[in-house]
Amino acid sequence: MDERPDLPSGADEVNGPLGVGRGVSIPARDLAWRFSRSSGPGGQGVNTTDSRIELSVDLRRCAGLTPQQRGRVLERLAPRLADGVLTVAASEFRSQLRNRKAARDRLAALLDEALAPPPPKRRPTKPSKGAVARRLDDKARRAKLKKLRGSWD
Repeated sequence: MDERPDLPSGADEVNGPLGVGRGVSIPARDLAWRFSRSSGPGGQGVNTTDSRIELSVDLRRCAGLTPQQRGRVLERLAPRLADGVLTVAASEFRSQLRNRKAARDRLAALLDEALAPPPPKRRPTKPSKGAVARRLDDKARRAKLKKLRGSWD
């Protein structure tokens, strides 16, 4: 493995492809990063360091998804999309690198949840005869109790 001295340690984790789970990997070229100043903690560096991160991926053109997966993700994440682009932001840490990791983790979790297969259809059932009988007995008992509370004529 060749070491890249121009990058801080842990930078390879944020520059490579995004592993989503379920055998899906989003290529690094499909991820768009945007950096800005964070409003959170930072001390003297808060006004000079671009530590707020926005990570975007265009789901309509993403090479890491099959057409079936793309359709499922676009349908399930529709309220969060702007022209088919999903964006997550992270600004909770002072370090840009930690915010980049947080944004990647958040994006991966969203995509993993959206890629999950649909739950099995519910099979309609009806209550058992014993459950119906218990419910009716309880109703009769409550009605009798309430009737006894009536007026004292």
